[in-house]
Formats: sequence, C-alpha cells, structure tokens
Amino acid sequence: MNGAESLVRTLVAGDVNVCFTNPGTSEMHFVAALDRVDGMRCVLGLFEGVVTGAADGYYRMAGKPASTLLHLGPGLANGLANLHNAKKAHSGIVNIVGQHATYHIEYNAPLTSDIEGIARPMSAWVRTSPDSKSIARDGAAAIAAARSHPGQIATLILPADTAWNEADGIAQVPEDSQRASYSPKAVDEAARVLRSGEQTLLLLTGKALTDEGLALAARIAGKTGCKVMGQTYNPRMARGRGRFSIDRIPYVIEQALPILKNFRHIILVETNDPVAFFAYPNKPSLLKPEGCEVHRMCEAGENSVAALHALADALGAKASDAKPQQLVELAKPTGALTYASIAQAIAMAIPENAIVVDESITTGRGFFPPTAAAAPHDWLQNMGGSIGFSTPVATGAAVACPDRKVICMVGDGSAMYTLQSLWTQAREGLDVTTIVFANRTYQILKGEFAGVDAGEPGRKALDMLNIDNPALDWVSLAKGMGVPAQSVTTAEDFSNALTNSVREKGPRLIEVVMA
Repeated sequence: MNGAESLVRTLVAGDVNVCFTNPGTSEMHFVAALDRVDGMRCVLGLFEGVVTGAADGYYRMAGKPASTLLHLGPGLANGLANLHNAKKAHSGIVNIVGQHATYHIEYNAPLTSDIEGIARPMSAWVRTSPDSKSIARDGAAAIAAARSHPGQIATLILPADTAWNEADGIAQVPEDSQRASYSPKAVDEAARVLRSGEQTLLLLTGKALTDEGLALAARIAGKTGCKVMGQTYNPRMARGRGRFSIDRIPYVIEQALPILKNFRHIILVETNDPVAFFAYPNKPSLLKPEGCEVHRMCEAGENSVAALHALADALGAKASDAKPQQLVELAKPTGALTYASIAQAIAMAIPENAIVVDESITTGRGFFPPTAAAAPHDWLQNMGGSIGFSTPVATGAAVACPDRKVICMVGDGSAMYTLQSLWTQAREGLDVTTIVFANRTYQILKGEFAGVDAGEPGRKALDMLNIDNPALDWVSLAKGMGVPAQSVTTAEDFSNALTNSVREKGPRLIEVVMA
C-alpha cells in the first residue's frame, strides 16, 4: 500500500466517502488509489470553484465532511472564493491539495508556490505530510478537524513522493471529544432579559434554524412577546407550511435600521452583532440602535437547539403558546414577470422536502413572504458573499440528498462565475433545476454605486455594470453543458416551466428574461 492508498482508505474508514475533484499530475497516485479502494464516490468538477462549493453544499445537507482533491497552489487558489463562503458557513471540508515531490520543490518549477500560505486564510487546520508513513495519520487528524463544532476547513497537502512511496496502513480517526454543548448561565441570562418585558430580539442562525429550533423559538416568542429573526444570510433554514416563519435582517441599511431601532436587547443564538455588509459614507456599520444591550446565548457550533429547549423550559413556554401565523395566499401568477409574480411562481412550485439554494441577490429580496406558504423545504444562502456560490452548492446538496429536488436561483452575472457546475450536474444526473434571472446587468452593483454616493454612472461606469453586449444566451450555454433548457418571458410561462421541471428528474435550466 502506498501513501495515497493509505489516505483514501483512511478517508473511507472515517466516513468521508465523497471526493469532489479536479486533479493534476501530482495527484495521479491518489486518483489511481481511488480505483483500488471501494466506498469513495468521485465527482469531477471542471473548475476548482465548483469542487470547493460542492463540498460546502454537501456538508450543509449531509452534516458531515466530503473531501476535495485540488492541483497544487494554483488549483487551490482557483477554489479559494468558495472556500471563503464555506468558512463563513462553518462547513467542514477535508481539503486535499497536491504538491510537488519533496525533492523537486527546490528547483522552483513553474507550478511551485507556497501552498500552506495560500491555504491558511481559509483553513482552520493546515498540514503538509512529510513522508508516506505519516499520510494516514495526518488524514485522520484532518477528518477530526473538519468534524469540529462548528465545522471547519482542514487542508492536507500531499507531496507527490509521499503519495507514491510505501505506507504502513490506515489510521483511525480520533473519537469526537468536542461534544456540542451550551452555557446554562447564558440561558439564565437570556431568560432574565426576556422576563423584563423590554423589547427584545432573539436573533438566530445555525442549528437554531432547524424545524425543531424554530418551533422552540415560536413558543418563546408566544410566551414573552419577543421578536424572532434570522441573520441576513444563513447556511440552512427550515421553511414552509407548518414551520415558524421568521424574517431576516434586511441587507439594505435603510431597511434594517427602522426594523431594529426600538430593540433594547438582542439575544444572539449562534450569530453575531448585526452589521452592515459594507461600509457606506455617512451610514453606520453597526445596525443595532444606540443603547441596545447584546447578550450571547450560544456561540457558533454550540448546541443551540438544546439551549432553546432550556430557555423555553425556564420561561414555561409551551407548544400552545406559539401564535398562529397568517401566510401569503398562493395563486398561479399571470402577466408580466415582476419580482412578485416570480416569487408566487416559485412558492407554488416548491415540492415537499425540496432544497432551495438562493443567490438571486436583487431579484430574490422579496421571495421570503410568499415562500413561507410553500411546501416544507430547506433554504440555503451565501454566507461569505463571494459570487459563484449557488450552482456549486446546489451540486453538492444534490449529491448529499439524491432523493430531494434542488432548486437553484441565481442572477445571470453570478451564474457565469461557476457555469461549469451544469456539466457536473449533467454528468452525475443530479436532480437540480437552475433558475437564471437574466436582467443583462450586475443589478446589485448599480444599487451599490448609488449606495456609496459615487454619483451618476457615466458611459465607462455603465460598461462595467452591464453584461448585455453581447447578451448571454443561457439556453445555448446550458445545452452546451448537457443540460436541457428553456427561456421564458411571462409569469405564466415561468410558472408552467418551473412546475414541469420540478416533476422531471435530472438537471434543467430555466432562463427568466427580465425586461
């Protein structure tokens, strides 16, 4: 057994049984080992950003890490944007990166780089295996690091000669000694605040946004009168009929400030102080009102559901205390494509137990109220803000949950960053419907241009903000990747196309042409 095979066998024994990969020369012995070892599913991505984003989506839905396989420093660099998003989402990933043979590095061949230096900003754990007999042990340590609470990115760098030289065998992954817990003292403090009767916001993310966590929050809100919200973007949120529907803090500062202005207390559950996404001239960075006290009940990765149970018990909040909610009435839309008609069509079409991956940015800001009345589903968002998130994450989510329909919503500008995801979806037969909102512009940047008081955009500025010359042909692009596609221009056609796509298995793309 060589070092590469000892690593693959260690991964499989440690329940890391999916590898999203884009390998090169230095990784060929790892690739060869995949042929000799049963139990590892290999999923090829044609760009490293697809590979790393898919590993993020896989973790969010499977609750355990996948591995990646990337080619040297440049391959890792290509995947960093979606590793940034995964880091912000606390997704566990065993990130394997090839390296030149140890004796070859000194010659400074063209692909030589400081791989550890490239990896560290996005990784909580980084190690280069020094020899073939260390690889299995290092791989087991990487798995343990990725499984931490919260999850984290563990990058293991594999020199080529350590992969091809002889190894001793596989290594056992250490038992998880870091059990997720919570602070009873912090729960007592939260209960004290909620009993005070002062206006209080219970701000949630992480596991608190599961069906169980939200049901507990509904009891607490019904008992105490507190407001419950999610942070602006969340790794995963349980939504739909029968679940407690909550708003999120708006992205736009002018919308967020009035919503938060009257709160005297904010209780944080796995989240942080609400802050603006960017700095803007003459606008605050912190969104909480002056004099508002912040109380942390749970850190990220702590057992927030158990903490909410304890808080509900401390307050005497019962299931009967949860207030009934009035949901938007759903109806099949007709007429022009508007944000409202698009939202209605999506809410009507979401099937039971679907996974919705949202990178709709400007078009999708009003999607939450109607989709609260859709069939129960999970909603995934971009935690790090790096564009090109949704199609890879949808790919990984579909690998993790082959029995669930995945609906990916993305703007045309964002979708171009990781277009190659469609090819992987076609190759793997993944059940993903991608909705591309084609407004032929970076609409978000037009809003940001105004938001930072940059003035009125001139010809050169508009050239940097529009993507209509030439216009992107999404039907042809999708078909070129092996994905059936169609374009729609009315609300009725969109509703019919989405309904039909949801009924069909396999990848589909719908281009929604915005006037």
